[in-house]
Amino acid sequence: MKFYEYSAKELFRAEGIPVPEGSVARTPQEASEVAESMGSEVAIKAQVLTGGRGKAGGIRFATPETASDVASDLLGSRVKGEEVKSVLVERKIPIDREFYVSVVIDRAARMPLIMASSEGGVDIEDLAAEAPEKIVRYHVNPLDEFLPYEAREIARKMGLESELIPKVGGVIWKLYHLFRKYDARLAEINPLVLSGDDVIAADAKLEVDDDSIHRHREFMELDEYEPEEFAFVKLEGDIAVIGNGAGLTLTAMDLIKLKGGEPATFLDIGGGASEDIIRRAINLVISHPDVKVVFLNVLGGITRADDVARGVVNALKDAERDVPLVIRLTGTNEEEGQRILTDAGIPFETSLERAAEKAVEISKAL
Repeated sequence: MKFYEYSAKELFRAEGIPVPEGSVARTPQEASEVAESMGSEVAIKAQVLTGGRGKAGGIRFATPETASDVASDLLGSRVKGEEVKSVLVERKIPIDREFYVSVVIDRAARMPLIMASSEGGVDIEDLAAEAPEKIVRYHVNPLDEFLPYEAREIARKMGLESELIPKVGGVIWKLYHLFRKYDARLAEINPLVLSGDDVIAADAKLEVDDDSIHRHREFMELDEYEPEEFAFVKLEGDIAVIGNGAGLTLTAMDLIKLKGGEPATFLDIGGGASEDIIRRAINLVISHPDVKVVFLNVLGGITRADDVARGVVNALKDAERDVPLVIRLTGTNEEEGQRILTDAGIPFETSLERAAEKAVEISKAL
């Protein structure tokens, strides 16, 4: 279950983690009213669940006089394939420095892992690849209590000045306890900013176990959250692989490798995927610039081929990039699904092996 930024910040604030003053808006008028109540320049942030929204134009600045127009441009638009239904209007804060802090589950170690860096506001994956020594990693035994002095030690290892260590350490300690309290998979602040004498979570990301919603009444009181609808892993290749089931997806990836290609994603849409899930899955993978080809492998059972076809057509209508799509589509309602693709001028294959060959051929030609 993933939370929109403004909902995550409500939970962060409740745990004592400082966040900027702000409020969610779903209309341009609401955005204008929030900005006017602050009487200062504001940041207007599209509420979507994809990363990299800043680079995609999803974060803009405005005055109280221009907030309505800026919000109007964002609301109803698409950021990396996801429709913007609400915006977070926050007081713009001066930023002196940026840090990175997160807590994730390290599945290999079977323990929570705290990661922190004195360099924030960047993709942590890029920083890990280019300068791994700049990331502090600290495993926490889930059977032991995580104490404040341990959080301060992490801040010290980040290379921070003595006056910042208790401030950043305090945020790290609170973030870990929020992570444990809500059965989280990920709790992230990027960036955690120094603004004057204050340390503030300028952004907030929270993903929790789906079963957690039944254990925490606080979630039911939040306006919006989004259950996870597919399993997604980003890889190093250039052929994005989508399938309806882990086995079908892995089989397609194996064939891609066998034919000389490199998978760029593992994305399992699961059984019974709707048109909207298909559309969102395709838009998610093509939002990654290194993806040259999308390989969609669907064997219709619970998932109906005609729903898949309509999702594909809709995805291509609002896609941000023109990326070749190779489709293998058979199973329930396959004739109707194939007709929909044919009418839309979208080619398809019924042979999995031939589809994999075609995806590799296209990727090597580009």
